[in-house]
Amino acid sequence: MKNKKTLVNSIIGLIVIILIAFGVYSFTKSDNKSTTTESQKQSDSWNRIKSDKQITIGLDDTFVPMGFRNNKGKLVGFDVDLANAVFKELGVKVKWQQIDWSMKETELNNGNIDAIWNGYTITDARKKKVAFSNPYYNNTQLLVTLKKNNINSFSDMKDKVLGNQTASSGDEVLNAQPKVLRDYIKNQKAVGYDTFDKAFNDLNAGRIDGLLIDEVYARYYVAHQSNPDNYTITTGGFPVDKNGVGFRKSDKQLRQKVNEQLAAFKKDGRMAQLEKKWFGKAQ
Repeated sequence: MKNKKTLVNSIIGLIVIILIAFGVYSFTKSDNKSTTTESQKQSDSWNRIKSDKQITIGLDDTFVPMGFRNNKGKLVGFDVDLANAVFKELGVKVKWQQIDWSMKETELNNGNIDAIWNGYTITDARKKKVAFSNPYYNNTQLLVTLKKNNINSFSDMKDKVLGNQTASSGDEVLNAQPKVLRDYIKNQKAVGYDTFDKAFNDLNAGRIDGLLIDEVYARYYVAHQSNPDNYTITTGGFPVDKNGVGFRKSDKQLRQKVNEQLAAFKKDGRMAQLEKKWFGKAQ
């Protein structure tokens, strides 16, 4: 009986040792995987991108005319053309990935995308999270309203409902400079939308009275409506924005490669050609 009990105890002990060893192995493997992923996020991605011949770029695919789906579902736009052309010169294909715009910096720094290229305005707040390319296009914020509502200045928005895109540059500047527009609007707070197309739907339906929006989007949207005269576009005291490409701060080589191509495109006229194609004129 004693020998049988000893044998059982030995078997149990052996099982415990095996389970502990397996647990240590699994933890070590998982920890190593986590460390590798973290290392990839902190290192320069250019060598990987060059080797894979592919880069993943995040965008809001409703942002006309920078990056959006046409009536056939194809992704088109100024930034789409520009990024594809830049990386073609570098021997790299662009994989476009639709993202939640309010989560763009998180998607970038988590390694889910390699860049943000979508009418991305350079701001001090964003500089704390990402490294920007050299600016390549100027933009500003405009107020779009329905002409029938007789809103012709920012002060005409007093006690009226304003809409904008959540976590957009317009949202930032609205709060950074409250006396320009925010202090006039109802509750001193804008209604936030995840995409501008939804905001325009509410503007047209009368659920909001005005929409603070990027100039490039506003003018393109209004110009392509069947009734553009139904809208009023109002400028105010907001500064000129500069668009750039957002990278992880560790991606110095990648940023340098893009900067070199942007400079080349400006010098040889290709940037101007794309501006004329999408905006009707070059800056």
